[in-house]
Formats: sequence, structure tokens, C-alpha cells
Amino acid sequence: MARGIRIEYAGAFYHVMARGNRRERIFYDEADRCFFIRTLGEACARTGWRVHAWVLMRNHYHLMLETPEANLVEGMKWLQNTYTRRLNTRHRLWGRLFGDRYKAVLTEGRENHYYSSLMDYIHLNPVRVGLVRIDRNESVRDFHWSSIAQGYAVPAKQRPRWLAAAEGLAVVQCADTTAGRRCFVEHLDGRARKEGARRAGLIESVGDQRRSNLRHGWYWGSQVFAERLLKLASKSLAAGRNRTYRSAAVARAHDQAEAERLLNQGLRAAGLEGSRLDLLPGSDVRKVALADLLLARTVARQSWIADRLAMRSAANVSQQVRRYRMKKKPKLPPEMKNYLQAVKIC
Repeated sequence: MARGIRIEYAGAFYHVMARGNRRERIFYDEADRCFFIRTLGEACARTGWRVHAWVLMRNHYHLMLETPEANLVEGMKWLQNTYTRRLNTRHRLWGRLFGDRYKAVLTEGRENHYYSSLMDYIHLNPVRVGLVRIDRNESVRDFHWSSIAQGYAVPAKQRPRWLAAAEGLAVVQCADTTAGRRCFVEHLDGRARKEGARRAGLIESVGDQRRSNLRHGWYWGSQVFAERLLKLASKSLAAGRNRTYRSAAVARAHDQAEAERLLNQGLRAAGLEGSRLDLLPGSDVRKVALADLLLARTVARQSWIADRLAMRSAANVSQQVRRYRMKKKPKLPPEMKNYLQAVKIC
């Protein structure tokens, strides 16, 4: 059966959701959830993503995701593959973690109704499944594993940089102050009491067959937004994309071109510009530091990094970077250290 194409464009908003294989767990304990949030943060650093809302359940997760560059497919591939490897290693498991491909419903950006309704839908998920009991005077803030408890309900200094909570508060006209954040939480709790636990945050489609639906549709927005998406989809099909839409364009700020730019700057800072890199061992700390930079800030493949830095193989890149990250203070030339600090790697 043909799978729907992935429509990507700069500035797109998505409702992303993925379930465990056979609806089984993707989080076994709190440490796994910490691993996922850390991995999500790394994905945001590599791709430039901004997360406007998130929630982690037992066997699935929800994200309200903004992609300033057209890189959803590459970023999601890295996020889910990386988390799967980490969880399997930690629990000595093997095989796939997630079930069918993740769902990515395109959303009409910062348009107030569609933005706020999706944000509420995600944040009220724990209420709908009974993890937050409004009838027992519990609050959405009591559920730790969402962007409420770890973002919207706390001061800006306590939030991760990739969480766009200030923007979310502004859209619903709540100031980013103690009173404003309290008002936002009270709005969600009030909606849960009014609509009932099972229906909290749900909005059905408008009934005009446009498939505009938070849960089952392919987009969430107006008719004008739908027509724009259909035009984008037509262009993608005309360009000869395959049915699984895996051939996403590699011409964005966080792709190979960005990796090349960072690498050239790093080589200059390391004093290696124009040098025969193949004459240096694959474990040379300068080469490994640059590999670490590229892995942290771009979606460049390890095989590409190995080729450009003459580090023999992708496996060697992975091994050397892992050892490098375990060192407290790797010895680097001062100019290179300053460069890495400027791009927030050291």
C-alpha cells in the first residue's frame, strides 16, 4: 500500500506522534524518559527545530514541532534511530522500538485557533488517559513528563532553549510571568473540568471532507492552508519522489553544505587547513573534535565525516567521538578551543 508523502518546507509546523511497536512500551522508567528528552534536545541542536509542546506517555509521544528549515524527515530519522539504539543498549534489548512510521500532521503555524487547539490537545493527553485526575483536584502541572511541568509552568531560565514556551504563552495571551503561567495552567485545568476527562482537548473535524482533524486527518488548518499544501504535494510528486518520500532534498542550513562550512572553519582554527589529513591518525584529537562538532550541529552522515577527515570508517568516527566525549578537558590548540566554544561545543 502506498504511503503518504511527507510535505516539507521552511517554517512548517507539525503534530508528530509515534507509538511503540505493537503498542508496546517505549519508556520503561524515568531514566528512559530523560534519555528521550536529551535526545530530542540534541535533534533540535542538529536541525534547528523548535518544540512548542510535548508529552511522553507509556507507549507513545506527542510533539508540536516547528521546522525553520525543511528537514523533518532527516531529523526524525535521527531522533528515533538514536533513541532506539540508546534504549536497546540500556536494557539489553534488540530490534525495532517504534511501530509504523511516525504520524506528522501539518498544522497552520501560529494561527491562533489551530495553534492553541493543538497545544491544548497535547498537554491534556495525560488527563484523557487518567494519569491526571482532575476530579481529585490534580492539575496538568502534576504530570512531570510534559512541556507544562518542564516548561510552561516554570521561569524561562529553567526551560531548555529548544522549547518555545514564551511563544506559546504569547499566542494564548498569557504573559511569561508567574501570574501568566499560572493562568495558562488554570486554563487547561478548567477546560478538563468543563469537557470531562475523556473529551478534554478534543476537537473534531469540521465535517467538510477536507481531512482537517487533530487525530485522524493529514493536516490541521483552513481551506486556504489545505490548498497550499496540495500545491506543494503536487510539486513533490512531479519531481519524481518515490512513494515513501524518502528522497528529501539535501539543500538546507543543517545539511552537508552546513557541515562543509563548519568543517572548513574548524580546520582553519585547528591549523589544519590545506594539510594532508590522511597523514594524521584517525584518533588525532583535532580531527575527532571536528567530527564531534559535525555530529552535534548537523545531520551529516558518519561515513561522510570519515571520508572528509580521513578517519577510515563511520565506525571509527563513532568510537573516537565517544571516547572524546568522555574526556573532561581534551587538549586542543587555543584558537581551536575558542572556535568550538563560540559554536557551543566545548
